[in-house]
Amino acid sequence: MNIEISEVANLPSCFGEFKIQAFKEGEKEHLVIFKEPLLDTPIVRVHSECLTGDGLGSLKCDCRNQLEFALNMIEENGGMIIYLRQEGRNIGLLNKVNAYALQDKGLDTVEANHQLGFEADERTYEMAQYILEYFGIKKIKLLTNNPKKIDSLGNIQILERLPIITNFNECNVEYIKTKKAKMGHLF
Repeated sequence: MNIEISEVANLPSCFGEFKIQAFKEGEKEHLVIFKEPLLDTPIVRVHSECLTGDGLGSLKCDCRNQLEFALNMIEENGGMIIYLRQEGRNIGLLNKVNAYALQDKGLDTVEANHQLGFEADERTYEMAQYILEYFGIKKIKLLTNNPKKIDSLGNIQILERLPIITNFNECNVEYIKTKKAKMGHLF
């Protein structure tokens, strides 16, 4: 892998004082947000980009809630968030908006992706493994509800899965039910 790595910078935020570092993989620029010092077995959230949720506050998903949950937990307990640029479960923003339009017509999130010719989830996690190895991290407590992440971090030992419990709303309750029923998400 040919990866370009930035310097570490301070990231003061409304969630706390963090450090930030970028990892450029081809055209994708991923981020790591972390609290020093990193423990031997840090809490880690692997979070995929969601412009509509994270940035625009969309109520169709629970991405922003999960990101804020993780930022608060990292502020309180230490650890890191690996922010992967995999918009729309890695189908891209244009296709994600097309999937949203199909959801508006009654399809669920999995059916919409299939209708567009994609798997339910196209994301991969090799970059997360690379970043953890870069930091010398061999064991983590993984903050996730997604069982695919548990099985996708290669030789990184997951000592504990920490659930992300957030509130549902009328716009995302069916989305969350679909993730549980069709994608095996844990809650």
